[in-house]
Amino acid sequence: MGTVVSVNISERRGTTKHPVAEIRLVPGHGIVGDAHAGDWHRQVSLLAQESVDTMRGLGLALSAGDFAENINTEGIELKTLPVGTLLAAGDALLEVTQIGKECHSDCEIRRRTGRCVMPTEGIFAKVVRGGTVRAGDAVTVWEGTV
Repeated sequence: MGTVVSVNISERRGTTKHPVAEIRLVPGHGIVGDAHAGDWHRQVSLLAQESVDTMRGLGLALSAGDFAENINTEGIELKTLPVGTLLAAGDALLEVTQIGKECHSDCEIRRRTGRCVMPTEGIFAKVVRGGTVRAGDAVTVWEGTV
């Protein structure tokens, strides 16, 4: 079992996300108020705090959302979860749809360090069951049925 460390949104694509008190997830849409919401397979992005800490170890001052992730977690190895895994976060249910993604060529973090963790350690999901997610909520692999 893991814990949600931060929830983050951005109002415009191509910008870093910023922490908010909570996010509301809607099936077939994603996160209310987030620029990446829509009827597609990458409605929600997740990145482990441990991955962010690895990049901090390179001397970077990083904040939640700097990798454009919606949910930062701790204590759950996101990058090892196969596509199709169901994750319960807060009272929402997510289905993992993609592991990693190509880093933008103009990614500021990659330009500064030569490395970005989102392409190999970030995951993407679609909303299966709506709900609210806040920092401090549990995040677990869902073993039940939808």
